[in-house]
Amino acid sequence: MEESREDQNTALKGLNKLNFYKELKLSRRRRAIKRVIEGDPKFNNIVVQKFVNKLMYEGKKSTAEHIFYKSLDIINKKTNEDGLKIFKQAIDNVKPVLEVRARRVGGSNYQIPTEVRSDRKLYLAIRWIITYARLRNEKSMEENLALEIMDAANNKGGSIKKKEDMFKMAEANKAFAHFKW
Repeated sequence: MEESREDQNTALKGLNKLNFYKELKLSRRRRAIKRVIEGDPKFNNIVVQKFVNKLMYEGKKSTAEHIFYKSLDIINKKTNEDGLKIFKQAIDNVKPVLEVRARRVGGSNYQIPTEVRSDRKLYLAIRWIITYARLRNEKSMEENLALEIMDAANNKGGSIKKKEDMFKMAEANKAFAHFKW
């Protein structure tokens, strides 16, 4: 008789936990609120600020800003054009149009081509440029970043190759586009 009381108490505690979590309204209830990012100190540009934030390691934002602005100066010297204009051109050239997403249908996984949302396009372009700049073997990160940005603006370089590979993969799997949800 006493065991059943303990079982009942345990069951009641479980119900209380369920009600507690229902009242909390955790993140599964709605989408997270996006934070507003202010522009960078030099150009007051949101894209530049996002780029610097992605470039930053271990919270060292001043170092990341120094690297970025120095690379824009290198671009100015090498091309005799505005570095920010070339940077924007590079970002626009690297933005992907299609990507593949894995979807499980009938026990097997399919790579389904989908259009990329505008905020994700920007994020992928920034990430690819920084990744391939870090993989270069030049003197400094400033030079690596400047060269990768100039290559991307001229439709060359590792980040453009990554974009083209992603597009080819989406084209190869367009037969599975009807599985899109």
